[in-house]
Amino acid sequence: MCISPARAGDPNSSVSTEQNQRNVVNEPDLSALDETAVAAGTQPPIEQSELGNEISELRAALDAAVLEQGRFRDEALRARAELDNVRKRAQRDVEAAHKFGMERFIEVFVPVKDSLDLGYDASKTAKDIDTLQEGIALTQQMFDSAFDKLGVQIVDPVGTRFDPARHQAMMTEPSSIVESGTVLRVMQKGYLLHDRLIRPAMVVVAKAPEGT
Repeated sequence: MCISPARAGDPNSSVSTEQNQRNVVNEPDLSALDETAVAAGTQPPIEQSELGNEISELRAALDAAVLEQGRFRDEALRARAELDNVRKRAQRDVEAAHKFGMERFIEVFVPVKDSLDLGYDASKTAKDIDTLQEGIALTQQMFDSAFDKLGVQIVDPVGTRFDPARHQAMMTEPSSIVESGTVLRVMQKGYLLHDRLIRPAMVVVAKAPEGT
């Protein structure tokens, strides 16, 4: 629709001019609307893309965490199974030690037992006492050798100072030959196992004679 230019002196021209001004004022400011839309979030393409990327990253991190948790669980189960196996092996070893702990002792003393059996059989028909004594002496040597192999030491403290940690005084006797507190005789020998006292030696201890 064409609008004729306002003519001078035309009373309608002022009305048309005012109407045009009102139309210009009422036209929307598109640039202002664009800025308002961005501020209001009505233009989401870029923000939606960023949000989608964040969601994808979170999902990937969650999947990785689930896989890691599964790996840790498998490792924990394997470690627990290995611990159970170690415990069972240790229990079997302890049971075997209790069951066969005397094996070494038997191996060492079987020959001594054989010697005693032979000596006893020989004593039934032997007429020579010297032969029997030699057999007994040989058996004693075998005992001593067996003790050495097992780490057993004999405590035979004749002539030494009385030691309450290793000796048990059964009685005292006055003596002018040895110093008071010296072991005069051994009534029963003592034994050590790797320096640990198994049985104290039972001894007679010297004391100073009366009146000295």
